[in-house]
Amino acid sequence: MDFQLRPGGKTGSGGVASASENNRERLGQLALETIDINKDPYFMKNHLGSFECKLCLTLHNNEGSYLAHSQGKKHQSNLARAAKEAREAPAQPAPEKGKVEVKMFVKIGRPGYKATKQRDAETGQQSLLFQIDYPDIAESIVPRHRFMSAREQRREPPAQRWQHLLMAAEPYETIAFMPSREIDTAEGKFWTDWNRETRQFSLQFHFKMEKPTAPPNFPPGPPPLMNRLAPQPPLPDSMSPPAHGGMALPRMPPSRPVPPPPVPPPMPGAPPAPLPPMMWPPFPTEGPGTIPLPLPSK
Repeated sequence: MDFQLRPGGKTGSGGVASASENNRERLGQLALETIDINKDPYFMKNHLGSFECKLCLTLHNNEGSYLAHSQGKKHQSNLARAAKEAREAPAQPAPEKGKVEVKMFVKIGRPGYKATKQRDAETGQQSLLFQIDYPDIAESIVPRHRFMSAREQRREPPAQRWQHLLMAAEPYETIAFMPSREIDTAEGKFWTDWNRETRQFSLQFHFKMEKPTAPPNFPPGPPPLMNRLAPQPPLPDSMSPPAHGGMALPRMPPSRPVPPPPVPPPMPGAPPAPLPPMMWPPFPTEGPGTIPLPLPSK
């Protein structure tokens, strides 16, 4: 008989097998042919490829060894003890599963709603106010709302910049709005109200304030051209400013009164030269010796 696969056996050791060992292997072979080992609740195969008995906590190298153990005295006594404990133990009632009542409603259409855009007069923060009317809402039903990302819906391709605000109340259909900006979740920036008398559900939320973008910091450019001429370098103090549309002129001396031209002396024997009209003395207009004014020619 080969003892290589027996627990604790060594090759070339041991003498002649006894009658009890022969009987044990014979019972294992007989049980392997008549018993379905897969229906045994205490049979288990571990991750190492060997077999275990969960009742007796024993380890076996093959299925025949386990079947021989199951026919032995130790396993049978443990089976009797387990059956006695099961009979004496009080019957434990199975835990009741929570039942969820499914409410069935016939949809009657979409509710009427009103959306109002608002802006805070002090801070300039924008907000949206929704007012949904549910005149035929079912008894003991309170409208509900939920924010849903665009990736949760299956009707349209998801867009990262969109989100959905869902509002539902039986027996009305669920309606949705799509705000495209980030919502301010600070205290006092989001509120809801359900008026049971008017059966109107109100919801308001604020958008987050957007930081103003700083203007681009460009380097200062050259001044605009005047008369299509490039800017000139600054003039020294000794030069006067340039004339309009021309080059700079040298500084002129201060102006003096120009004397009248000299009058040539009269020639001897010649009558005196008449005075120019601008040097004539004024004519008297009243009294004796007046000169009558010339009449206008006809």
